[in-house]
Amino acid sequence: MIGHVVPEAQVGGPIALVHDGDTISVDAIKNTIDLEVPVNELKRRSQDWTAPPLKAQQGTLYKYIKTVEDASHGCITDA
Repeated sequence: MIGHVVPEAQVGGPIALVHDGDTISVDAIKNTIDLEVPVNELKRRSQDWTAPPLKAQQGTLYKYIKTVEDASHGCITDA
């Protein structure tokens, strides 16, 4: 099982650029996850990428979406 909690897909990070059929390599010893796609293809995908709509437009979930830090920073809403 792999858990990776960050807003990457919403902001255009590497997870946003993954397509069905891409190879992803996981090394549990080195603690790495690698997307096996050439850099030039990732650049092309990045240029074509547009942000998906937010899943909430108001209320507590909206506040969370707009202010939360990623898991490596504690998933907190305080700066």
